[in-house]
Amino acid sequence: MRNRSLYVTAFAAIVGLAIAAIVVMVQKDEAGAGLLKPEDRRVLALGKTLYAANCASCHGVKLEGQVEDWRSPGPDGLMPAPPHDETGHTWHHPDELLFEITKYGTVAAANLKNYTSAMPIYEGVLTDTEIIAVLSYIKSTWPDEIRSRHDEMNARYALEPK
Repeated sequence: MRNRSLYVTAFAAIVGLAIAAIVVMVQKDEAGAGLLKPEDRRVLALGKTLYAANCASCHGVKLEGQVEDWRSPGPDGLMPAPPHDETGHTWHHPDELLFEITKYGTVAAANLKNYTSAMPIYEGVLTDTEIIAVLSYIKSTWPDEIRSRHDEMNARYALEPK
């Protein structure tokens, strides 16, 4: 009787640990997926429309950026709008930072003191859902290799302590 009770307890502990491990793996998977939804057609349709209305005038209709030399300040001292296609640096940042840059501005999101940009702050202009839609649309245009690398970066970023 005593041995049976010990076996039942051990079995319950093993099952509990297995369930906990599965929950942790699912949470990591979900965290690694990031905020963006580049596979969701409804999100992309909204994002494409919002991009055309709010972003294309600076970042380009084809996400090509404002000028070829987007890494150097323009004559006005402001950084030009970078490309959002695979030639730019957008995909070098995790989803959360892209969201924060769009919502709060580059200076606040990246904690930069001496950075000047004409990039507007979209807090109060676009909802969080709309910002995610625009960023999802941008990501949907990247080649598969770039999207995979961006997904891997999101997964690593999700594991970092905040």
